[in-house]
Amino acid sequence: GSRIAGIPGAIIATVGCVLPSCVIVSLLAWVYFKYKELTVIQGILTGLRPAIVGLIASAGLSILILAVWGEDGFSLSIQIDNMVSVFLFTAAVFILRKWKPNPIFVMLGSGIIGGAIYLIM
Repeated sequence: GSRIAGIPGAIIATVGCVLPSCVIVSLLAWVYFKYKELTVIQGILTGLRPAIVGLIASAGLSILILAVWGEDGFSLSIQIDNMVSVFLFTAAVFILRKWKPNPIFVMLGSGIIGGAIYLIM
């Protein structure tokens, strides 16, 4: 949008991409809150729960493989800079589970520490 029409085109393109999703989610939320007591809706949500967990796990595994082994995919050679990322992730999860701080501060701290380590390496 910005290449063709500048700032107004970028705004219209953004609204065109975001608005349909917002409308669909709003309609689904309205339907859910109106009919959440029905056993059919409860059955649908119960059936969808394992599929959603599987999709989230698949996405997480894909990101983990990409972060640790790069674009080549799974191999037995692990680069040291990828191990820094894995260590920072593990430390962040441990800190979040143990002391339950604000996640934004943990992300900022991880970013600062990771940036400093990558500058040194």
